[in-house]
Amino acid sequence: MIENVAIVVIGRNEGDRLRRCLESVGRQPAPALYVDSGSTDGSVELAHSMGFDVVELDASSPFTAARARNAGLERILQRKPELAFVQFVDGDCEMVGEWLERGIRVLSARPDAAVVFGRIRERFRNASIYNRLCDIEWDIPIGEVGGSGGVAMMRVGALRQVNGFDPTIIAGEDTELCARLRSQGWKILHVDAEMARHDAAMMHAGQWWKRAVRAGHGFAEFSRLQGCATTRFFVQSARSTWFWGCLLPLLTLVLAWPSRGLAFVLLGGYPLLICRIYRRTRRKGASPYDATIYALHCTLGKFPQTIGMLMYHFDRARNKQSTIIEHKEAARTTTAARL
Repeated sequence: MIENVAIVVIGRNEGDRLRRCLESVGRQPAPALYVDSGSTDGSVELAHSMGFDVVELDASSPFTAARARNAGLERILQRKPELAFVQFVDGDCEMVGEWLERGIRVLSARPDAAVVFGRIRERFRNASIYNRLCDIEWDIPIGEVGGSGGVAMMRVGALRQVNGFDPTIIAGEDTELCARLRSQGWKILHVDAEMARHDAAMMHAGQWWKRAVRAGHGFAEFSRLQGCATTRFFVQSARSTWFWGCLLPLLTLVLAWPSRGLAFVLLGGYPLLICRIYRRTRRKGASPYDATIYALHCTLGKFPQTIGMLMYHFDRARNKQSTIIEHKEAARTTTAARL
């Protein structure tokens, strides 16, 4: 048993994805617990049946991944206040290999690092074009990076220094956390090691659309939260989304009549954007097919992302707390049959 690390699994209606996740976590040499955000698919009963301690979040506050991770860490620290590191795992992921030992070695050797994470791969990469896009997104450079995903190993002392995750953020809470950590001088490291398999479970365009809406919502949050900070995550992405997803189409429509249709030449910017993203993705080593679908994804995604940004600003104008945007369908669970 590894003494200085613990595992916090979070989930909501992950069904059999959660079973695979908990089975993989159960094989790790570290204590673990599961935090549930109002599941209705038997996830809590499944976790109990597999011997996991379970934290059930109530509905007194909106459910967010950030809130779940904070709650899991708080429970762990009540039992192990001396804990040095925590590994966060989402319920749609499976831990692989000897990642825990690798992560501990990296953080132990780099006292300036707050977060370390390895490669995540899609479990069913070729099941759909949308799963394939997720796998392409996971492939990022090795070394010091600007931010991590939610599945990562983190230094408990660093988390305490910045008061953990912001529980009000519904998307990109991991990136926002990394921004605050970096503003305090901490490093975020991506190492060349397998860490987890992810099950995006995106099989149709509607799910892709909702995921892009959620991303846009996150861009808008970052623009406000990080606008005055040294580390300004996704501010450029927010500006790009406004331009391509809103301003350029509106400008084209406004000028179409007075220009006798010549304004529609402005829409030629979209093919140019696709080509630019394609070339950049190819330079990173992606195949022509992967580079093509990724370029189309990044360009077409500007429109649902714009909707997400508008949703955020509309909610903020009404002083309304945003709620999670779920793109996955609740997975089938076989809990009852296994109990």
